[in-house]
Amino acid sequence: MICKLDKKEIEEIGPTNILPQTTFWGRLKDKQGFLPNGFELTVSKDLLYNTSDKLASTHDDLLVLIKYIDHDLCYAYVPYGPKLEPSFENQGVFLEQLSESIQPHLPSNSVFIRYDLIWQNQWATEDEYFDKAGNWIGPPQSRIQEFRVNYKTTRWNLKKSPGDILPKNTFFLDLSLKENELLSKMRYNTRYNIRRADKEGIQVKEYGVDNIEDWYKIYHETAVRHNMPLQNEEFFANILRNQDNGSKGVKVKMLMAGFEGKFLASMFLALSGERGTYLYGASSSNNKMANYALQWEAIKTAKKLGCSEYDMFGAAPNLKKEHPLHGVHVYKKGFGGQLYHRMGCWDYPYNQKIYNLYRLQELNA
Repeated sequence: MICKLDKKEIEEIGPTNILPQTTFWGRLKDKQGFLPNGFELTVSKDLLYNTSDKLASTHDDLLVLIKYIDHDLCYAYVPYGPKLEPSFENQGVFLEQLSESIQPHLPSNSVFIRYDLIWQNQWATEDEYFDKAGNWIGPPQSRIQEFRVNYKTTRWNLKKSPGDILPKNTFFLDLSLKENELLSKMRYNTRYNIRRADKEGIQVKEYGVDNIEDWYKIYHETAVRHNMPLQNEEFFANILRNQDNGSKGVKVKMLMAGFEGKFLASMFLALSGERGTYLYGASSSNNKMANYALQWEAIKTAKKLGCSEYDMFGAAPNLKKEHPLHGVHVYKKGFGGQLYHRMGCWDYPYNQKIYNLYRLQELNA
């Protein structure tokens, strides 16, 4: 089994559908207090899959972000990576070997490495983790997850993180379908609201960084209304400033829906590889269904620009009303996508004592 890493500049990271594994994301996080690092990963296929061919290998790029806890200690964070997805029974041993192989390339004071895994959740394929209504009830307790994931590892060192960072559950839309087919897959209420917005005269257009103040007014209203943590205006301006102009890079479109000269809803559509991603969205409390017109325009735009799939980027794991993302889930589900559950964040400690203290702080935060 081989797992080897070679350092590379983040600007050399190749294009991918996975937005948080792009050069663009590295640039963005560099302005938010992370230190981005690029690697080329070489892995033998027998480490990933059940194969007897020990000579075959595969390659992929890996973006790793370093975050300092204080002046003396840091940790490594891999957003939606690695992209290479092993078979379920090989996930733990692959992460173990990757963690050990990458440690010499990390700062010597790295306490642990955290993988925000995009891989399909192992327990989302098993009937016993769904209720009678078809709702996924989620994975079992962390210790049970750890027991399975550490199967075949040498150190039994992989830990389920106290929480998840990037969206763990999302809806994917198949953009290979024609527009009328996409509409037919939507819920009746969603189609109705799209048509109603059109009849109301809602118009959706693309705007640049000069209109970031208009975006921020709607975003601020939305965040306060839903008691969400606030980002500053510069945070969003940097999203537009750090996009790529090249055909293989990430492009970001700030779409805004308006009526009679007033902006009612807005969103950031990120285009990476063949995937469009609904990155951020906001709407006024009385938006005349502008958020439906906005989302439909984003879907059509992603399709026209060559994307084969659309990521709604965040939802509740099921339709249970007590979940804080229930309303978001219902809205996004209405567009007819397929619900997908990811593995979420997993840690591999290098300094067990300090990791335990940091983990305790996270649990009590």
